[in-house]
Amino acid sequence: MLKVFIADDEPFIIEGLFDMIDWASLGLEIVGHAENGRLALEALAHTPADILITDISMPVMNGLELIAAARERQPNLKVIVLSAYSEFDYLREGMKLGIENYLLKPINVTELKETLSNTVMKLNSQKAETLLSDYGIQLMKDNTLYRWLTGSMAEEEFHERAAMLGIEPAAPYTAAVVVRGDPESAERSDRLFAAVAAALGGERSCLVFRDMDGDIVVLAGFDDRQADKTAVLQTLSALRNADPGERPFRLSSGRIHESPQASASYREAKKAQEYFLIYPEWEWIDYGDPRAFSQASLSEFPIDWQAYAKLLVAKDSGKLAALIAGDFERLRRMEGVTPSYLQEIALELIVRFKMELKEIKRTEEPELFAAGFEGVRNAADFNALAEAVRGVAARCVESLVRDTRSPVVLQVLNVIHERYADELSLKMLGAQFHIHPVYLGQLFIKETNESFTEYINKYRIEKAKELLRTTHHKVHEIARLVGYWETGYFYKQFKKYVGVSPTEFKALV
Repeated sequence: MLKVFIADDEPFIIEGLFDMIDWASLGLEIVGHAENGRLALEALAHTPADILITDISMPVMNGLELIAAARERQPNLKVIVLSAYSEFDYLREGMKLGIENYLLKPINVTELKETLSNTVMKLNSQKAETLLSDYGIQLMKDNTLYRWLTGSMAEEEFHERAAMLGIEPAAPYTAAVVVRGDPESAERSDRLFAAVAAALGGERSCLVFRDMDGDIVVLAGFDDRQADKTAVLQTLSALRNADPGERPFRLSSGRIHESPQASASYREAKKAQEYFLIYPEWEWIDYGDPRAFSQASLSEFPIDWQAYAKLLVAKDSGKLAALIAGDFERLRRMEGVTPSYLQEIALELIVRFKMELKEIKRTEEPELFAAGFEGVRNAADFNALAEAVRGVAARCVESLVRDTRSPVVLQVLNVIHERYADELSLKMLGAQFHIHPVYLGQLFIKETNESFTEYINKYRIEKAKELLRTTHHKVHEIARLVGYWETGYFYKQFKKYVGVSPTEFKALV
């Protein structure tokens, strides 16, 4: 998604630009705006943009001065000029600065869309060329090594490509090491990759690449099968101290195999990553370590479900959370416990919560459990696994507590949950339930601790997050599916509640 910054001293122009263009459909998002050139220049210093849309006549610093100053910092910045003046001098100066178009106010929407489309095509073409020159070789290395290790490439083809790219294993034996960083931040992931490559990539016996899961993989070469991997693991582990502000990464390794069978070591290193569910405090996990890989026979369900059921009926979410935390801590310390076993226990607990709630309320509420199942399946560590179960327990208790609320508020909540994509208002709901909208608003705040608008916006954004995670709909389509007909307003609300734009969120999941 390319980024757009707007500079104009007329607020209604900025608001109009937000609303008149479906920015997401053009592959664009507005990342900021300013009311004069000086403020725009200051903002662009820490909010980089690909396209600048600017007025010419602005106080403090005009548009032409802004373009010249911004281009000194970012020579490839594309600029579209808006102006209420058609004087040739302005146009001539704009052309000298290399603008994409000079549009007169009032803005012709069709012409602006065409200009934006052409500008996007230029930028994408430039980025493709940069990608090929800067990252193309690394991407080919990543693809070649990943396909070889996963058996998707014939040996003969691999050796041909490896010779061309200089990635033939340089030692008779190889061990794979997997470095798993922060999946929520591409920027952090890039920094970690650069640090790993700097630490080991220069050694003839080490190959560094990314696999299709986003993990960083090191293929470390050794002269014999009994070699010690500790030095490589210590070198990588030491990177944790390089930047204390970074999130910690997880380090796992496979056993040493003959280099043609490096794929076996890669599979082992990936499997070892799962064991951080049980041992999150470990510095690294080596496949085959008897402390982690001594699986025992654990056939009986090891949790007292009746204790959970009693606390659920009592609506005691605090004691339930403490019980879950205690049970999972006990389980992870049991000898022979595996990640898959802990996941099975967590899934079984969620199923039992679902059945117990249905027994109590005599109604199905599947929406309370979908996030829990997803959380268990995607849990990156032991804490995330326990948190997924605690979240389900809390939602079940909240569902029981809601039954004691005002019947009118419960009806309003049901309408929101069922018709959140419709145009809803206190006035309309007040008329439907025969209650004054002002009083309904006050009652809603008293029962939920949130205003009607705040609640419905949060609910819609949660539904939007779910669609971004699970569908291939475009952002503007999702906006409409959850009740926002103005994409610009949807962007504002999403960023308010989530902290990033919908496009940035989609790229992270």
